[in-house]
Amino acid sequence: MSALPVYRWRLAPDGLATRRQLRALGLRPGGQDVAAQLERPRRRRGPLLAYLYRIEQAKPVRPMTPAKWTALAKANAARRTCPECRRDAGYVIPPSLGMCTPCAYPEDEQRAA
Repeated sequence: MSALPVYRWRLAPDGLATRRQLRALGLRPGGQDVAAQLERPRRRRGPLLAYLYRIEQAKPVRPMTPAKWTALAKANAARRTCPECRRDAGYVIPPSLGMCTPCAYPEDEQRAA
C-alpha cells in the first residue's frame, strides 16, 4: 500500500483540488482515487483533513434530469410538511421539534390572540 502525499494548508501544488473546488469548476472526481491529503493544523485537536483529486482526471458534473428535479422537489416538500397538521410550514421543519412551530408551541398562539 502506498502512502498518500501530505501537504500543509494552502501549500498544495497546482493541478490538485478538493471536492468543493472541483464542484466550483463544474467537475466531479469521477471515480478516481485520492491523489493527496491536505492538513490544516489546529491548536487543541488533531488537524483537519481534506482529500485532493487530480483536476485533469476529473469529469464534468452530470446534468440534472427532469426526474431528478421532480424527486428533489418532493423531498424538499416533505421537509416542509408538518406531520401533525399536514400543512406546508413554508420553511424546513427543524428536526429538534419534529413539527411546525404552531404545533410545537400551541400555548404561544393563545397568548398572542
